[in-house]
Amino acid sequence: MPDTVDDSIETVIATLPGAQTQLTALDVRYQEFKRGMRGYVVADVREYLGRVADQLGALLEQNEALRSRIRALETELAEAKEGEAELRRAVVAAERIAREIKAQAERDAELIKREAESAREVSLQEVVAEMKRVRVEIEQLKNERDLFVSQFRAMLEGYLNSLERYRR
Repeated sequence: MPDTVDDSIETVIATLPGAQTQLTALDVRYQEFKRGMRGYVVADVREYLGRVADQLGALLEQNEALRSRIRALETELAEAKEGEAELRRAVVAAERIAREIKAQAERDAELIKREAESAREVSLQEVVAEMKRVRVEIEQLKNERDLFVSQFRAMLEGYLNSLERYRR
């Protein structure tokens, strides 16, 4: 079975009687036949060959137009395939870049999280240290207050004793 339209037409033309090479419309139009005793009417043969030549010419033109169209479509197809290949490469590159961006974002997020946890831990330690310092200071103030109160009381008691001695 022929692969293309061109092969089919060439096969048909090759099977025509006396066809050694591809026939053209001019070959058909000016074909000469031997005359026999009871041969065909030459005018009818010429008219028929003219119609055949016209149709053959139209078919050959159509064939050439179809071949040209096939070449154009093949070129268009090749360009479309190339475009598709470029698009696929672009999609693959975009997917790769997206994965890289996502991975970098995840690494950045993890780093930010660790830094925040570290800062929180430092802040917590500072707060705990400040609380200990404040407790110590409060304790010192209480001790100083107690000392002051006891000294003040002793002083007041001393004054009271002096006043009671003075009153007597």
